Amino acid sequence: MAETVGRTVEQVRALVGWVGTGRRLTQTGRVTLADARALLEVLDTGDRMDPVIGERTFKTKSSEELYHLTLLVEWAKAARLLRVAGGRLLPVKKNAKLVDHPDELRGALFAALPRIGPAVTVSGWLESLFSHEYGRGLRVLLHRLYTATAPVPLSDLYGVVWQAVSPLYVLDDLSPDRLRHLRATGDHDVQRVLKAMASLDIVLLTEDTAELTADGRAGTARMRGEPEPGDAVLRILVELADVDDPRVWRQLLVPADIRLDRLHPVLQDTMGWQNCHMHAFTIDGVQYGRSGGELGFRDERTATLAALLKPGDRFVYTYDFGDSWEHLITVEQFQTASAGLHHPHCVDGAGACPPEDCGGAPGYSDLKVILADPGHEEHHAMLVWLGLRSAREFAPERFAPDEVNARLLRLTAP
Repeated sequence: MAETVGRTVEQVRALVGWVGTGRRLTQTGRVTLADARALLEVLDTGDRMDPVIGERTFKTKSSEELYHLTLLVEWAKAARLLRVAGGRLLPVKKNAKLVDHPDELRGALFAALPRIGPAVTVSGWLESLFSHEYGRGLRVLLHRLYTATAPVPLSDLYGVVWQAVSPLYVLDDLSPDRLRHLRATGDHDVQRVLKAMASLDIVLLTEDTAELTADGRAGTARMRGEPEPGDAVLRILVELADVDDPRVWRQLLVPADIRLDRLHPVLQDTMGWQNCHMHAFTIDGVQYGRSGGELGFRDERTATLAALLKPGDRFVYTYDFGDSWEHLITVEQFQTASAGLHHPHCVDGAGACPPEDCGGAPGYSDLKVILADPGHEEHHAMLVWLGLRSAREFAPERFAPDEVNARLLRLTAP
């Protein structure tokens, strides 16, 4: 499995230089065979033109059959270094400066990784489930590598990708042999993606394990939308209104430029809600939420915290318009992101999240009274509703910041 790494940046630089002012493509938008022959020497991709297997020569009919060459071209296009227009492969002039800055070029190629699925996952006659669900599979692959503190066995990486994509398909009718073959094609495509990442020096790849390099970890953090060290972050205090005994609150560090649509799942995971109801933000009398509905919310995707608020300002996040859980949020201060700290990050807090659909703050207050009184006529029914064997299992004061941060770490950028 181990192979030479760090070559893709230099190969892409050579490719862009070779394209020059433009190169003619075939009618199907591929590099011509004549140009492909020249590129194989220029780029040293390892592809074989007209390969000989045994005593047979298999004539190359299209440059599409040259896997590594095709991947480099598609990767350069995905990174917006090259484009296709008028049947020609052309440089993107505004990004030409990247070619002279290898670190920035590596970053651009890493950022383009989610857009090269069709080129990097080529499994043969039986396409893998990973190739069909490349975005989802790549996210879980990067997450597993990003959260690991040691090299990750390749078998684990194959497993997490399979577990992420296979539930989307009905596979019960497949024979054991066909199911094994389907999974093997997925594993092979995961290998291809890992090799592509290794070729950028963002993954250290051995026969049995993989781990992110420092550059890979930093690039993954950017892909997840996390701030880089020194970037602005906001410390905010989130308090659940009208709930006490105990009070429920959380203190968070979030990117200053976080959009409200991304703050929503952060608040869900931080508080412990299940994200099964509608929500809205109210800032200076304006309500932000999902656009296009009858409620007339301003689109939450267009608003960021830093643009709307300053330290000392307060706003309201409402969850579940029936139970009407209001969260009073105070912007406490601007800080700078620290190296090694994942964002969003829960700094402190107290109190467990109330159960969903318990009737809002008044219903939650009643629920706590009922569970505290074994003789109450609704005591047993409430235990059954909550799925508890005993009221001792009900712990409204419980709060574990490590569990919250583990949930926040699972959040990925869309």
